Amino acid sequence: MPEVSTARRSKRWRTAGSYAALTIGAIIVLVPIYFTIVNSLLQPDQLAHQPPALVPSAPQWHDYRTAWDSGQLSKYMTTSAIMTISIVAGQLVTSILAAYAFAFLRFPFKRTLFLVCLGTLMIPFEVTFITNLDTVSSLGWFNTYEGLAVPFLATGFGIFLLRQAFLQIPKDLQEAAILDGYGHWRFMVRVAVPLARPSLAALGVFSFLAAWNQYLWPLLATGGTTPLNTVQIGLKQLVGTTPNQIPVALAGAVIAFVPLIILLVVFQKQLVRSLTAGAVK
Repeated sequence: MPEVSTARRSKRWRTAGSYAALTIGAIIVLVPIYFTIVNSLLQPDQLAHQPPALVPSAPQWHDYRTAWDSGQLSKYMTTSAIMTISIVAGQLVTSILAAYAFAFLRFPFKRTLFLVCLGTLMIPFEVTFITNLDTVSSLGWFNTYEGLAVPFLATGFGIFLLRQAFLQIPKDLQEAAILDGYGHWRFMVRVAVPLARPSLAALGVFSFLAAWNQYLWPLLATGGTTPLNTVQIGLKQLVGTTPNQIPVALAGAVIAFVPLIILLVVFQKQLVRSLTAGAVK
Protein backbone atom coordinates (compact mmCIF):
# COMPACT_ATOMS: atom_id res chain seq x y z
CA MET A 1 0.00 0.00 0.00
CA PRO A 2 2.74 2.56 0.74
CA GLU A 3 4.18 1.88 -2.72
CA VAL A 4 0.80 2.55 -4.33
CA SER A 5 0.40 5.79 -2.39
CA THR A 6 3.90 6.91 -3.38
CA ALA A 7 3.18 6.11 -7.05
CA ARG A 8 -0.03 8.15 -6.94
CA ARG A 9 1.73 11.13 -5.36
CA SER A 10 4.46 10.89 -7.97
CA LYS A 11 1.87 10.82 -10.75
CA ARG A 12 0.10 13.84 -9.27
CA TRP A 13 3.37 15.78 -9.06
CA ARG A 14 4.17 14.94 -12.69
CA THR A 15 0.69 16.04 -13.75
CA ALA A 16 0.99 19.27 -11.75
CA GLY A 17 4.42 19.90 -13.27
CA SER A 18 3.05 19.37 -16.78
CA TYR A 19 0.18 21.79 -16.19
CA ALA A 20 2.58 24.35 -14.69
CA ALA A 21 4.89 24.12 -17.71
CA LEU A 22 1.95 24.46 -20.10
CA THR A 23 0.63 27.44 -18.16
CA ILE A 24 4.02 29.19 -18.28
CA GLY A 25 4.29 28.49 -22.00
CA ALA A 26 0.79 29.85 -22.62
CA ILE A 27 1.61 33.03 -20.66
CA ILE A 28 4.81 33.57 -22.66
CA VAL A 29 2.87 33.23 -25.92
CA LEU A 30 -0.24 35.20 -24.95
CA VAL A 31 1.27 38.15 -23.06
CA PRO A 32 2.70 39.88 -26.18
CA ILE A 33 -0.64 39.41 -27.96
CA TYR A 34 -2.51 40.83 -24.98
CA PHE A 35 -0.31 43.92 -24.78
CA THR A 36 -0.64 44.44 -28.53
CA ILE A 37 -4.42 44.53 -28.15
CA VAL A 38 -4.23 46.81 -25.10
CA ASN A 39 -1.80 49.24 -26.75
CA SER A 40 -3.97 49.39 -29.87
CA LEU A 41 -6.75 50.83 -27.68
CA LEU A 42 -4.62 53.46 -25.94
CA GLN A 43 -4.11 57.08 -26.87
CA PRO A 44 -0.67 57.87 -28.35
CA ASP A 45 0.48 59.79 -25.26
CA GLN A 46 -0.37 56.80 -23.03
CA LEU A 47 1.99 54.40 -24.81
CA ALA A 48 5.07 55.72 -22.99
CA HIS A 49 3.57 55.61 -19.50
CA GLN A 50 5.41 53.55 -16.89
CA PRO A 51 4.31 51.11 -15.69
CA PRO A 52 2.42 50.19 -18.87
CA ALA A 53 -1.36 50.07 -18.73
CA LEU A 54 -2.78 46.60 -18.21
CA VAL A 55 -6.35 47.64 -19.05
CA PRO A 56 -7.27 50.64 -21.26
CA SER A 57 -9.29 53.16 -19.27
CA ALA A 58 -10.84 54.79 -22.36
CA PRO A 59 -10.56 52.39 -25.35
CA GLN A 60 -9.95 54.11 -28.69
CA TRP A 61 -11.86 51.86 -31.09
CA HIS A 62 -11.69 54.39 -33.90
CA ASP A 63 -8.09 53.35 -34.62
CA TYR A 64 -9.43 50.05 -35.95
CA ARG A 65 -11.68 51.84 -38.41
CA THR A 66 -8.79 54.10 -39.41
CA ALA A 67 -6.59 51.08 -40.09
CA TRP A 68 -9.37 49.34 -42.04
CA ASP A 69 -10.52 52.31 -44.12
CA SER A 70 -7.82 55.01 -44.32
CA GLY A 71 -5.01 52.46 -44.07
CA GLN A 72 -6.61 50.40 -46.88
CA LEU A 73 -6.17 47.26 -44.80
CA SER A 74 -9.35 45.81 -46.32
CA LYS A 75 -7.77 45.91 -49.79
CA TYR A 76 -4.50 44.45 -48.56
CA MET A 77 -6.27 41.61 -46.75
CA THR A 78 -8.26 40.79 -49.89
CA THR A 79 -5.03 40.50 -51.88
CA SER A 80 -3.47 38.34 -49.17
CA ALA A 81 -6.57 36.13 -49.03
CA ILE A 82 -6.54 35.50 -52.80
CA MET A 83 -2.80 34.79 -52.79
CA THR A 84 -2.97 32.58 -49.70
CA ILE A 85 -5.95 30.52 -50.85
CA SER A 86 -4.28 29.95 -54.23
CA ILE A 87 -1.05 28.80 -52.58
CA VAL A 88 -2.80 26.51 -50.09
CA ALA A 89 -4.94 24.91 -52.80
CA GLY A 90 -1.94 24.44 -55.09
CA GLN A 91 0.23 22.93 -52.38
CA LEU A 92 -2.50 20.52 -51.29
CA VAL A 93 -3.11 19.28 -54.85
CA THR A 94 0.55 18.92 -55.83
CA SER A 95 1.50 17.37 -52.50
CA ILE A 96 -1.31 14.79 -52.70
CA LEU A 97 -0.39 13.74 -56.23
CA ALA A 98 3.37 13.58 -55.63
CA ALA A 99 3.07 11.93 -52.21
CA TYR A 100 0.72 9.26 -53.57
CA ALA A 101 3.16 8.50 -56.37
CA PHE A 102 6.07 8.17 -53.95
CA ALA A 103 4.02 6.01 -51.57
CA PHE A 104 2.18 3.62 -53.92
CA LEU A 105 3.64 3.71 -57.44
CA ARG A 106 6.77 2.12 -58.82
CA PHE A 107 8.88 4.06 -61.34
CA PRO A 108 12.58 4.58 -62.14
CA PHE A 109 14.66 6.79 -59.84
CA LYS A 110 11.82 6.97 -57.32
CA ARG A 111 14.13 7.16 -54.30
CA THR A 112 16.42 9.67 -55.99
CA LEU A 113 13.56 11.98 -56.89
CA PHE A 114 12.19 11.80 -53.36
CA LEU A 115 15.60 12.74 -51.96
CA VAL A 116 15.66 15.69 -54.37
CA CYS A 117 12.29 16.81 -53.00
CA LEU A 118 13.64 16.59 -49.46
CA GLY A 119 16.75 18.47 -50.53
CA THR A 120 14.64 21.49 -51.48
CA LEU A 121 13.81 21.90 -47.77
CA MET A 122 17.45 22.81 -47.11
CA ILE A 123 17.59 25.58 -49.73
CA PRO A 124 16.84 29.01 -48.19
CA PHE A 125 14.34 31.17 -50.04
CA GLU A 126 16.96 33.93 -50.32
CA VAL A 127 18.98 31.67 -52.64
CA THR A 128 16.15 31.29 -55.16
CA PHE A 129 14.19 34.54 -55.09
CA ILE A 130 16.34 36.25 -57.76
CA THR A 131 15.82 33.34 -60.16
CA ASN A 132 12.11 33.25 -59.32
CA LEU A 133 11.82 36.98 -59.90
CA ASP A 134 13.54 36.72 -63.30
CA THR A 135 11.24 33.84 -64.27
CA VAL A 136 8.11 35.67 -63.17
CA SER A 137 9.17 38.81 -65.05
CA SER A 138 9.98 36.87 -68.24
CA LEU A 139 6.51 35.26 -68.15
CA GLY A 140 4.84 38.64 -67.80
CA TRP A 141 3.61 37.86 -64.28
CA PHE A 142 5.28 40.75 -62.49
CA ASN A 143 2.74 42.60 -60.35
CA THR A 144 0.04 39.93 -60.86
CA TYR A 145 -1.63 37.29 -58.70
CA GLU A 146 0.14 34.61 -60.74
CA GLY A 147 3.49 36.09 -59.82
CA LEU A 148 2.56 36.14 -56.14
CA ALA A 149 1.33 32.54 -55.97
CA VAL A 150 2.86 30.32 -58.68
CA PRO A 151 6.41 30.03 -57.20
CA PHE A 152 4.89 28.46 -54.05
CA LEU A 153 2.39 26.00 -55.51
CA ALA A 154 4.57 23.00 -54.61
CA THR A 155 6.40 22.22 -51.39
CA GLY A 156 8.82 19.49 -50.43
CA PHE A 157 7.55 19.58 -46.86
CA GLY A 158 4.00 18.83 -47.99
CA ILE A 159 5.14 15.94 -50.17
CA PHE A 160 7.12 14.44 -47.28
CA LEU A 161 4.29 14.92 -44.76
CA LEU A 162 1.61 13.31 -46.93
CA ARG A 163 3.90 10.50 -48.12
CA GLN A 164 4.44 9.50 -44.51
CA ALA A 165 0.67 9.62 -43.94
CA PHE A 166 -0.01 7.47 -47.01
CA LEU A 167 2.63 4.94 -45.95
CA GLN A 168 0.67 4.32 -42.73
CA ILE A 169 -2.33 3.06 -44.72
CA PRO A 170 -2.47 -0.75 -44.41
CA LYS A 171 -1.61 -2.65 -47.58
CA ASP A 172 -4.73 -4.75 -47.02
CA LEU A 173 -6.88 -1.74 -47.86
CA GLN A 174 -5.13 -1.26 -51.19
CA GLU A 175 -5.42 -4.95 -52.02
CA ALA A 176 -9.13 -4.93 -51.12
CA ALA A 177 -9.64 -1.85 -53.29
CA ILE A 178 -7.92 -3.55 -56.22
CA LEU A 179 -10.23 -6.57 -55.83
CA ASP A 180 -13.19 -4.18 -55.90
CA GLY A 181 -11.95 -2.78 -59.21
CA TYR A 182 -10.44 0.46 -57.90
CA GLY A 183 -7.67 2.00 -59.92
CA HIS A 184 -5.06 4.34 -58.49
CA TRP A 185 -7.20 7.44 -59.00
CA ARG A 186 -10.30 6.07 -57.24
CA PHE A 187 -8.21 4.57 -54.44
CA MET A 188 -6.46 7.89 -53.88
CA VAL A 189 -9.65 9.97 -53.89
CA ARG A 190 -11.94 7.61 -51.95
CA VAL A 191 -9.54 5.87 -49.56
CA ALA A 192 -6.08 7.42 -49.23
CA VAL A 193 -7.05 11.10 -49.05
CA PRO A 194 -9.91 10.66 -46.52
CA LEU A 195 -7.64 8.61 -44.25
CA ALA A 196 -4.96 11.33 -44.43
CA ARG A 197 -7.29 14.19 -43.49
CA PRO A 198 -5.43 15.13 -40.27
CA SER A 199 -2.17 15.48 -42.20
CA LEU A 200 -3.97 17.42 -44.95
CA ALA A 201 -5.41 19.80 -42.35
CA ALA A 202 -1.98 20.28 -40.78
CA LEU A 203 -0.42 20.99 -44.17
CA GLY A 204 -3.21 23.43 -45.00
CA VAL A 205 -2.71 25.34 -41.74
CA PHE A 206 1.09 25.47 -42.11
CA SER A 207 0.76 26.59 -45.74
CA PHE A 208 -1.78 29.26 -44.79
CA LEU A 209 0.44 30.64 -42.02
CA ALA A 210 3.51 30.75 -44.27
CA ALA A 211 1.68 32.38 -47.19
CA TRP A 212 -0.25 34.90 -45.08
CA ASN A 213 2.91 36.07 -43.30
CA GLN A 214 5.03 36.50 -46.43
CA TYR A 215 6.67 39.90 -46.76
CA LEU A 216 9.81 39.76 -48.90
CA TRP A 217 8.43 37.98 -51.97
CA PRO A 218 5.24 40.09 -52.31
CA LEU A 219 7.39 43.20 -51.89
CA LEU A 220 9.68 42.09 -54.75
CA ALA A 221 6.98 40.66 -57.01
CA THR A 222 4.80 43.80 -56.90
CA GLY A 223 7.34 46.57 -56.36
CA GLY A 224 5.74 47.42 -53.00
CA THR A 225 3.75 50.40 -54.31
CA THR A 226 0.83 48.84 -56.18
CA PRO A 227 -2.77 47.83 -55.42
CA LEU A 228 -1.53 44.22 -55.09
CA ASN A 229 0.28 44.90 -51.84
CA THR A 230 -0.37 42.22 -49.23
CA VAL A 231 -1.37 42.70 -45.61
CA GLN A 232 2.21 42.49 -44.30
CA ILE A 233 3.32 45.30 -46.60
CA GLY A 234 0.23 47.25 -45.59
CA LEU A 235 1.13 46.88 -41.92
CA LYS A 236 4.59 48.23 -42.65
CA GLN A 237 3.06 51.27 -44.31
CA LEU A 238 0.75 51.83 -41.33
CA VAL A 239 3.67 52.25 -38.94
CA GLY A 240 4.61 55.65 -40.34
CA THR A 241 7.06 57.94 -38.62
CA THR A 242 5.04 59.61 -35.85
CA PRO A 243 3.89 58.21 -32.47
CA ASN A 244 0.29 59.07 -33.36
CA GLN A 245 0.29 56.27 -35.93
CA ILE A 246 1.52 53.54 -33.57
CA PRO A 247 -1.95 52.63 -32.17
CA VAL A 248 -3.28 52.49 -35.75
CA ALA A 249 -0.47 50.12 -36.75
CA LEU A 250 -1.13 47.96 -33.70
CA ALA A 251 -4.85 47.89 -34.52
CA GLY A 252 -3.94 46.77 -38.03
CA ALA A 253 -1.75 44.00 -36.60
CA VAL A 254 -4.66 42.79 -34.45
CA ILE A 255 -6.97 42.73 -37.49
CA ALA A 256 -4.33 40.87 -39.52
CA PHE A 257 -3.90 38.01 -37.07
CA VAL A 258 -7.63 37.45 -36.47
CA PRO A 259 -7.89 35.09 -39.52
CA LEU A 260 -4.95 33.09 -38.15
CA ILE A 261 -6.62 32.69 -34.76
CA ILE A 262 -9.86 31.56 -36.39
CA LEU A 263 -7.95 29.08 -38.55
CA LEU A 264 -6.12 27.56 -35.58
CA VAL A 265 -9.33 27.27 -33.54
CA VAL A 266 -11.24 25.60 -36.38
CA PHE A 267 -8.51 23.08 -37.22
CA GLN A 268 -7.20 22.53 -33.68
CA LYS A 269 -8.45 18.94 -33.42
CA GLN A 270 -7.09 18.01 -36.84
CA LEU A 271 -3.69 19.46 -35.94
CA VAL A 272 -3.54 17.48 -32.70
CA ARG A 273 -4.55 14.30 -34.53
CA SER A 274 -1.85 14.89 -37.12
CA LEU A 275 0.87 15.48 -34.54
CA THR A 276 -0.10 12.37 -32.56
CA ALA A 277 -0.87 10.12 -35.53
CA GLY A 278 2.25 8.00 -35.08
CA ALA A 279 2.15 7.86 -31.28
CA VAL A 280 -0.29 4.94 -31.06
CA LYS A 281 -0.25 2.08 -33.54
